[in-house]
Amino acid sequence: MSDDDYVYDEASGEWVPATQLAASAASDDVIEVRDAVGNLLADGDQVTLIKDLTVKGAGQTLKRGTLIKSIRLTGDTQEIDCKFDGIKGLVLRAEFVRKR
Repeated sequence: MSDDDYVYDEASGEWVPATQLAASAASDDVIEVRDAVGNLLADGDQVTLIKDLTVKGAGQTLKRGTLIKSIRLTGDTQEIDCKFDGIKGLVLRAEFVRKR
């Protein structure tokens, strides 16, 4: 698209260049997930628990210092999906982990 093309932006209520609207839409799709210390998390990172957590439905407690390998981001800014031995479908809050 060229700068001569203008598109109506419903969010702002203004006519903006199409290139500017496309750039702002691309930046809105990026979700930043940060751990308890403020480090940026990404898919595949390893994290360590900073607090003992009782896992509902599994009858198990994950101790502080437990290493969780290969996390996946869920699209929520505070939830991460991960695998752990004996626990299927484990979702942790980012506020309880620290990037390794």
